[in-house]
Amino acid sequence: MNVAFFLTPKAEVVYETPNSTMKQALEKMEKYRYTAIPLIDNKGRYVGTLTEGDLLWKLKNTPDLNFKNTDGVLLREIPTRMNNKSVRINSDMKDLISLAVNQNFVPVIDDKNVFIGIIKRSDIINYCYRQLFNKKNNVIDIV
Repeated sequence: MNVAFFLTPKAEVVYETPNSTMKQALEKMEKYRYTAIPLIDNKGRYVGTLTEGDLLWKLKNTPDLNFKNTDGVLLREIPTRMNNKSVRINSDMKDLISLAVNQNFVPVIDDKNVFIGIIKRSDIINYCYRQLFNKKNNVIDIV
């Protein structure tokens, strides 16, 4: 099976750029209730993942930084601690699953290294669940 089956396209992905501000990222993550989002550069390439933890460590380790002045901090100035690896769109399921074990989402890039979307771990798990349990005579409902 091709990983494209699970792809959430870039147009539907919440992301930021390294030139966005910390305040923009905080507000976007709060709005969508995400704990991590991809960072995409101005050429459309995936450059990393920003987490709530990265933002909290920046607040903790920067004297005089508070929410009111986070609009003066660019995301490129914030060290990221999570190294979400990406897969190419033509990767196989083995590559995808090995990454999804440790990542909430797997960024997907094309042959020119351009970010085209993500694959959410929850989508993979839901697919596997359906394959395992939604067989004709073996349906299991989880409440």
